[in-house]
Amino acid sequence: MTPEEYRKIIEDAINNEVEAYTFYQTLSEKIKDENLKKLFGELAGEEKGHREYLQKLLTKDIKSLGFSSTKDYKVGDSLPTPALTPDLSPVDGLVVAIKKELAAMQMYTQLAAASDDAEVKKLFTDLATMERGHKTRLEDLYVNAAFTESW
Repeated sequence: MTPEEYRKIIEDAINNEVEAYTFYQTLSEKIKDENLKKLFGELAGEEKGHREYLQKLLTKDIKSLGFSSTKDYKVGDSLPTPALTPDLSPVDGLVVAIKKELAAMQMYTQLAAASDDAEVKKLFTDLATMERGHKTRLEDLYVNAAFTESW
């Protein structure tokens, strides 16, 4: 992969993180439910951190990158996406966030599959793994919120 190709991939990933930050920040400002307001605020903060991390990658060699793998249990994949409303329930808010992370993960996975360059494939696969980690975290919260046990 050329340095220009590497830079373009990272810059596109940064733009995606900025978009995700804006999405979550806007929701946190509009949602009435205090738990969702807090959750979306935290997610916005994480996306901001991801952007900052990716910006640092622009100065590194692609071979030095490494992301830990996370299992995808596909909990939220078949859930319908709820409408975005100011009174969005916490469970519906988690579904919206899961869908957002799923879309990012799928995009990077498809880009990895479309590449013939091993380094580009690795970079996109690593970015998909990062998004899968976000999705898994949100799905854990969803399972605990949507399927509470009653004693």
